[in-house]
Amino acid sequence: MLGSEVNSETEARRAVMGLCAAATGDEVGILLKALPESGAAIDLRPPKVGLIMLRGRMGGEGAAFNLGEATVARASVQLSSGTVGFAYHLGRDLVKARRAALVDALWQEEATRERVETALIPIRRRLSAIAALQARQTAATRVEFFTMIRGDN
Repeated sequence: MLGSEVNSETEARRAVMGLCAAATGDEVGILLKALPESGAAIDLRPPKVGLIMLRGRMGGEGAAFNLGEATVARASVQLSSGTVGFAYHLGRDLVKARRAALVDALWQEEATRERVETALIPIRRRLSAIAALQARQTAATRVEFFTMIRGDN
């Protein structure tokens, strides 16, 4: 596999996991109901809640500092084919973390990838509609400033 192919696959997988992170737990559950293969998985690491350290930078460019901690739910599952899926989500929703790990594993399988992508369409549409609404609301509050130059002062 060429480097660019690996990179594009990694980016596509990252996008799918981003959709799972932005989706509700129920949406991920509905997605999995459309995929009958989702039941045949074992927990490599059962879902668990933990903490991560959040880091920040002053002005986005300064020295890094520890901002605080956030709770995360994580899970990893393995399909009967041996494919492993992982998920980390902010918050304490263990069911959503396990479901997202299943989505990750099923997306990695060539046989189920297209069906996973198809099942993600409603989530994509909802998130796109929210982003469009936010963009319209932001544009409505935009103020344009201009400067007038006076004669020879």
